[in-house]
Order: sequence, then C-alpha cells, then structure tokens
Amino acid sequence: METRTAMSSTERGTAGATRAQGPAPGADRTRAWAVRLVVVGIVLSALNLRPAITSLGALLEEVRDGLGMSGSVAGLLTSVPPLCFAVFGVTAPRLARRFGPAAVVCAGMAAITAGLLIRPYVGNTAGFLAASALALMGIAVSNVLMPVIVKRWFPDRVGSMTGLYSMALALGTSVAAAVTVPLTDAMGGGWQPGLAVWAALAAAAVLPWLPLVRDRGTEAARPEEPARQAAQQDAPLRITRSRTAWSLAVFFGLQATAAYITMGWMPQIFRDAGVPAGTAGVLLAVTMVMGVPLAFVIPRVATRLPHQGPIVLVLGFCGLAGYAGLYLAPAGGAWAWALLLGVSNCAFPLALTMVGMRARSGPGVAQLSAFAQSTGYLISIPGPLLVGVLYQQSGGWGLPIALMAGLMVPQMVVGVLAGRDRTVEDEAAR
Repeated sequence: METRTAMSSTERGTAGATRAQGPAPGADRTRAWAVRLVVVGIVLSALNLRPAITSLGALLEEVRDGLGMSGSVAGLLTSVPPLCFAVFGVTAPRLARRFGPAAVVCAGMAAITAGLLIRPYVGNTAGFLAASALALMGIAVSNVLMPVIVKRWFPDRVGSMTGLYSMALALGTSVAAAVTVPLTDAMGGGWQPGLAVWAALAAAAVLPWLPLVRDRGTEAARPEEPARQAAQQDAPLRITRSRTAWSLAVFFGLQATAAYITMGWMPQIFRDAGVPAGTAGVLLAVTMVMGVPLAFVIPRVATRLPHQGPIVLVLGFCGLAGYAGLYLAPAGGAWAWALLLGVSNCAFPLALTMVGMRARSGPGVAQLSAFAQSTGYLISIPGPLLVGVLYQQSGGWGLPIALMAGLMVPQMVVGVLAGRDRTVEDEAAR
C-alpha cells in the first residue's frame, strides 16, 4: 500500500510538472489558428465600420429623390450615425460579459449585413431609417469592442494591432466614398444595388468570428493574483469617478466633431472659394486617405511613449494650421490644407490606442471604450449642425472656421490629460 501510495504521489507530481510546463502542442496549434482568425476578423470588421455611412453620402441625392425624402429628414439622416453610436455602444460591455466579445462582434457584422441588404429595398423613408439604424447598431457595438479584442488577444502588441485596425477602418471609409458611384454606374445606375453591394463585404466579415463565438474572452489571471483578477471581472468600475476616463471621452468627442465637420463641410468651403466641385471632392479624398498610413504609424509610436501628450499637440497644431489656411487662402493652398487636416484627423486612432493603454484588464477596456465612445459621440452631434447654422446666418465661412479652430484648443488640453501614464482602475477605486 505504501509503495502504491508513493508511486501515486510521484505520478501526481509528474503530472503536475507536465501541466506546469505548458499546453500541449495541439493546443499551441489551435491557439495559433485562433490568433490568425482574430487578425482576419479585426481587419474585415474594421473595413465595414464606415461604408454604411460614406456610401450613403455618395448617393444621398439619389436616395432623397427615390424615397421622396425632405431636406430636414435628410439632415436628420446625417446625424443618425453618432446618435446610434452613443446609444447602442453603451450596451456593448454588458453584452460582451454575457456572450463574449467575439460573439457580439460576429452578431454586429451580421446586423450590418442585414441592414445594408434591407434598407435600399424597403421603399419608404421610415423603413430606410430603421434598416440604417440596424446597421449602425452593429457598427456601434463593434466600435466599442475592437479595443477590447485587441487587449484580450494582443496585450503586448496594442499599438501595432490598433494601427492595423485603424488603417483598415480608414481604408474602408475612403474606398466606399470613392467607388460607390462608379459601382452604381457599372450596375446600371440604380442607387439600390449601389448601396446593397456593401452587404457582401459585411457578410464576409461574419465568417472569421464564427469559430470564435464560444470564446467568452475570459482573461487568465496570473498565479499570484487570482482573487484580484476575479474581482475585476465581476465588479464593474465606477468609471465616472475617473478623470482620465472623462478626459478621454471629451477628447474622443472633440476629435469626432472635427472629423464630422471636415467630412460634411470641407468640400463646400473649397467650392465657395472657387475650387471646382470635382477638385473639392478629390481634396476631401486626400484628407481621408491620409488616415491610412498614419493610422498604422501613430498607434505604434504612441505605445512606446509614457505620455501621449506630444502626439496630441502635434496633431492639434496641424489642425490649427489647416484651419488658418482655410480662412486666409482656401483656394491658393487647398492641397496643403487638405493634407494638414488629414494629419489632424488621425486623432481617432490615437484615441483608440489610449483606450487600450488607460485600462489594465479586458473588462476595464470594455467599460472605458463604451464610456469614451458613447459620451464622445454624444458630444459630436451638435458640431456639424452648428457649423451649418453659423454659415447660413453669417453668409460666409469666417465664423464656422473660427468655431472649428476654437474647438481644437480644448481638444489639445484634454488630449494631454488623457495621455498621462495612469489607469482608470486606480482612479475609479479611489
């Protein structure tokens, strides 16, 4: 009996040592394939986070005529995206805790697919708005959970993976704006297939997430702190007590305001200055395309710095220089101003990177991402509308450009505050 007991103890020790050595080779291969699927899923999902908006902008006049949509309703339609991002984005952390981030993003891509496929063929304004809201709901939850997935799967490569995601997002934005009209013409000139075709790209983004829907995103705690990690998983942060969370939310909102103003009004500024309509559209495309390479570079640089404030200031000064150029010589230096504003708009990937850096745990990133994006998109709603009111009342672009430049100053201030080396877990626990 003693011999058998001793042997059993030895066997148990050997088994424990084997388990301590790490997972089996098969598990390593499974993990490697899962990581590849996540990378593909991140890229395809990011490509789908803006075509629902920019493809509609390219065909808005045709959609208005086809549905008999009034000008006021069309104006409302342009304000729906940030509103949906704010309303639906706040639900993402709760859904992720219940079903897992991968499953929620998979459902989000399916919602985008359904919304884009349905909305061109409903035949009335109310149905068009409802289907658009369905697609935007999928975009909203995916917006929030992308930083969570990056933190979960690539904790040591937050900068490079955020850069890849941001670059794909910028590419999807630019391509949809540029090719929707040519695609529509190639398919016979009807606006319905020109909008519906983007559902195919969204459907492709569903596929890589399907094998991962059972992954609940639970982070393995380090041996020395299982209790603390479990507490972080189960107890949501009181995120509103964190000054860093508020700074990041306001920074996110002000950069989104600047981006929506640029996308909505910059071509009109150039056209009113005498720039041909076609050239004005190309200038906007140049501004948007600047985000493709810089969205990959900026997050990588940001993660190597203890404080991201210097990057915030560089982007802010580029924006101020661009606005000064629009005021003083909009036509004479149009290409330079478009480039400068394109650099300034790269505050978006920087904000996403800081979301991943300002929280230690996956649940913390989820809460911070939802709070910063939902609050930020609410802040961004009035900006483009206010620019339109000032333009109409003043009859020129002096006051609107002054507003844009004025908003850049607090954006730089709160960006510097958000870039400090601290985490929301520490602040929210005080």
